Amino acid sequence: MNKTILALTLVLTAESLAACGSTTGDRAASGAGIGAGVGAVGGLMLGDPVDGALLGAAAGAGVGALTDKHDIDLGKPIWE
Repeated sequence: MNKTILALTLVLTAESLAACGSTTGDRAASGAGIGAGVGAVGGLMLGDPVDGALLGAAAGAGVGALTDKHDIDLGKPIWE
């Protein structure tokens, strides 16, 4: 499988889970964490895990902050 397709699949899968939490801040924080992890894995496969983590965190935080708590509800975050 092409590394680019695999990395994009991982990022899109993680972004679909990025909105856990009941407040905008919770969703942005969890999205950033999930995005950073997936971005680092994708970046590692493409050669630069740090840039992948930074881009993934930014994308995850954006998606998490822009979603409503009723869009995706995975329950209470572990830090609360």
